[in-house]
Amino acid sequence: MTVPPTTAQKCDADLIEGSLTDPESFAALFDRYSVMLFRYVSRRLGPGPAEDVVGETFLAAFSGRHRYDLTQRDARPWLFGIATKLVARHHRAEAARYRALRRSPVDGPVEGPDDRVAAGVTASASRPALAEALAGLQGRDLDVLLLVAWGDLAYEEVARALDIPVGTVRSRLNRARRKVRAALGDTNPLRDDPMAEEA
Repeated sequence: MTVPPTTAQKCDADLIEGSLTDPESFAALFDRYSVMLFRYVSRRLGPGPAEDVVGETFLAAFSGRHRYDLTQRDARPWLFGIATKLVARHHRAEAARYRALRRSPVDGPVEGPDDRVAAGVTASASRPALAEALAGLQGRDLDVLLLVAWGDLAYEEVARALDIPVGTVRSRLNRARRKVRAALGDTNPLRDDPMAEEA
């Protein structure tokens, strides 16, 4: 006798399909992805607007769940795509956030191993230049860069999220990285930063 999978074991597509007849099962997607979506959106807009955008993301996803491509077992790119479109509506707030970061004071080093302290000082000192570089990117390049760097999506997932070819993701990401590096004096103060060029 086969035991049916629990909600925690079901793939996203199964949860979405099940939510067509049992709407409450859609809540499992919120449990899985709300924290990572909040982290991504709050980095772009700040925590206040992020709560609203994440809520709007799940409302839009729930309303559009009947159109979801059930062959895509992972709904994360779909949800990040919805969130990214909603962030675009708040472009003024995002630009203001980057302006504030440019003006914010550089934090002092924290105690810890020498390498961490040195990296923290370098990264903090670069924050205004990084904020300025991000503010200067075109929206479509910024979306790709931040979905990779802050959303932790793979190129194929970004392509699904934004409904663009993978080659377009690569070219936009390359262009954005070049501009960010140039704004930082062609150096990478964050050696482990996902925005850095891949080795």
